[in-house]
Amino acid sequence: MEQIEGFVEHITFRNEENGYTVMQLNVGGKQTSVVGLFPGVSEGESLRVTGTFTTHPVYGEQLNAEQFEVIAPEGEAAILRYLSSGAVRGIKEALARRIVDAFGADTFRILEEEPERLAEVRGISPRGAMKIAADVAEKREMRTAMLFLQQYGISLSLAAKIYRKYGGALYTIVRENPYKLAEDIRGVGFRSADEIARQAGIRPDSEFRIRSAVLYLLSQASGVGHSCLPREELLTGTEQLLSIELADFDHILSELIADKKIVVRRDGTEQFVYATAFFRMEAGTARMLSDMNLRDNTLKEAEVEKKVLRLTKDLPFRPDEEQLRAVKEAVMNGVTLITGGPGTGKTTIIRLIIRYFIREGLDLMLAAPTGRAAKRMTETTGYEAMTLHRMLEVNGDPTQEGGARFQRNEDQPLETDVVIVDEVSMVDITLMYALLKAMTPGMRLVLVGDVDQLPSVGPGEVLKDLIASDCFPVVRLSRIFRQNAESDIIVNAHKINAGEIVEKKKSPDFLFIEREQAGNITGAMITLLREKLPAYVHCSVHDVQVLTPMRKGILGIENLNPLLQEQLNPPSPDKNEKQFSFALLREGDKVMQIKNNYQLEWEIEGSFPKERGMGVFNGDTGIVRRISHFDENVTVEFEDRKIVTYPFDGTDELELAYAVTIHKAQGSEYPAVILPLLTGPRLLMTRNLLYTAVTRARACVAIVGRYETFLSMIANDQKEKRYSGLKNMIREIYGDL
Repeated sequence: MEQIEGFVEHITFRNEENGYTVMQLNVGGKQTSVVGLFPGVSEGESLRVTGTFTTHPVYGEQLNAEQFEVIAPEGEAAILRYLSSGAVRGIKEALARRIVDAFGADTFRILEEEPERLAEVRGISPRGAMKIAADVAEKREMRTAMLFLQQYGISLSLAAKIYRKYGGALYTIVRENPYKLAEDIRGVGFRSADEIARQAGIRPDSEFRIRSAVLYLLSQASGVGHSCLPREELLTGTEQLLSIELADFDHILSELIADKKIVVRRDGTEQFVYATAFFRMEAGTARMLSDMNLRDNTLKEAEVEKKVLRLTKDLPFRPDEEQLRAVKEAVMNGVTLITGGPGTGKTTIIRLIIRYFIREGLDLMLAAPTGRAAKRMTETTGYEAMTLHRMLEVNGDPTQEGGARFQRNEDQPLETDVVIVDEVSMVDITLMYALLKAMTPGMRLVLVGDVDQLPSVGPGEVLKDLIASDCFPVVRLSRIFRQNAESDIIVNAHKINAGEIVEKKKSPDFLFIEREQAGNITGAMITLLREKLPAYVHCSVHDVQVLTPMRKGILGIENLNPLLQEQLNPPSPDKNEKQFSFALLREGDKVMQIKNNYQLEWEIEGSFPKERGMGVFNGDTGIVRRISHFDENVTVEFEDRKIVTYPFDGTDELELAYAVTIHKAQGSEYPAVILPLLTGPRLLMTRNLLYTAVTRARACVAIVGRYETFLSMIANDQKEKRYSGLKNMIREIYGDL
């Protein structure tokens, strides 16, 4: 670590949101390039900066700042330089000179202690003097706050957020209840707040601490799929997290209920605790679905059946009774659920439903949770489908950091008669709630999906809960159609789902490549990727997807991605690259967005008129097209041709995607899938994980590794437990509980 002192001669770049700055510091007459977080710092100010010197590939030597403090300018020349820089609103060069001429080296004391005396200077009114003093005070207060927060290990970017949120009240909050930061500010978690509290001397059994721990555990639970937690499990988790025993947990819950932070709901003999937002979503979803679940009594079943049969006359095959019943249910009911595995005719049903309603003169909208799924829906039905986010017209919400605002809602509902949604197993409670808010009773909603696949990444098990409620028309498809029975992918997927052994045999689309060692597995995968599969299934190497059960471990994505990057997109003088904390990115890399960001702007190149919008979503994949060290940004082209530019400090939302987890591949379909299997924890290596992986492939599955591991996954029918109240809320509305 090195320390330098000088004055800011020139600011080259400034990100106003987080204070990231590139500037030239004049150190004893020599310019030094400095980069880092400098919120509120202006040209002309004198700084003491601590950091590490590094060599930038384009800009040469620069100091990466970790800490800084503002030094009061000493001497009339330094004071004049600072005031002339425009750092203080209302003071330009000529006025700065008159102020310094009037007060000399005492100028800063006058500004801070006797600002009314500025009115003695020609051109400054008493009101103007107070405005200048207020600006100086605001800058001083912000810098003081930065220094105060840094002593608690808070980064400058986070400190700037805290100051903008609380202003001068932050001192009281940090000293008395730093857990409020975790509730109010995105980026401050419970553990960060707990460390601040420890340094501030707050007691381990503080009520503030216990409240914050409860909210933290509920937030963490939603991150792994739960919309609520049993009271006893929450109590145990809180005690373990805090390393204390709680004598009066119900008092804490009562306080949180009174503050509208949580809701406690009884299901049978057990109590469940919700974060208020998730309770409202589940209760609202149950109510809206029941409002829409109306049977159209103006239609006669026999007449509908005749119309459906007429639709099938020009088809090259005759739909079976299950498929015909699915179409009839969709026509006659407000809400219809259709579930089945691969090859059971879900796409045929969607086509028939579309044809029926179009002939009846009704408007339809088709949607799916991801861009890949929407694209496939368009290709298989011949009608345009879009993502649910696009259909609901998502936009960044400027009032909520990182939040979403759907422009289609109860105030501006969708303008259609029928909504058909595919891949509903991926839809979490948040997205289902948003969809239903944009619909009105009288519209028809058709939900299609495979209930045996992995549940959604987000909280809830919407499709499973709706089916299990027994309150909606459900069509379960089980028959594999003859044209699909020739595919070993489809046949074996159904065997896996049924827990049946899949034997090794020569197959054109379901390959077993047995390897016993991790190094041999990765070697075989690279050969498949570079030499075999792209030509075999007629696609590019980027279209072949490696899917793995886990993130960590020798065959996890964290290890596989750098290895595959080196083989498939090696370093080249023609390709820019940049080392980030999470990964090395290189032009040409395959990457994935790993969180929903409703405020990222995108545009589609070549569209006329230029198509622009906001929102890039968890699971979206693309290719790095450009890395600019000059502009300090990374440009990614996503699969739907959306071009997104990330600043360097925003790339932590990306990760390499040569290999992705099976969970992240939900709703996607690839020409070919490579599945490395060696060993793994029993809780992870499950039947429905394997089933989901196999059903992602359209033309070929290549399982590389141990056949015994493959068989053990088929035998392991353990499913992750998810806590959700949606099923019982629906039943209560219908009076079944």
